[in-house]
Amino acid sequence: MVKFVKNKIDKVPHLYGRIEIVQVFLKIEKSDSDDDKVCGIRLAIPGNDLFVKKEGETFEAAVSKVIDALHGEIEKMKTKLQDQQ
Repeated sequence: MVKFVKNKIDKVPHLYGRIEIVQVFLKIEKSDSDDDKVCGIRLAIPGNDLFVKKEGETFEAAVSKVIDALHGEIEKMKTKLQDQQ
């Protein structure tokens, strides 16, 4: 699982080079559905941290959902920064 998460996370800094810290948590939550595996990722970025948390049937699915959501959040942030310049 550590290798899987590391491989996914390694691609994120290529999207935005100012990421200082990446924190990942994985946990199992009590749930009536099969989506009880949870992944949360926090990216420490100067001036604006990003945090995304997603659930899935497996940790791999939850991690993939979080990475996809982070890609979208980073793109929005980059667009917003470009508009301010």
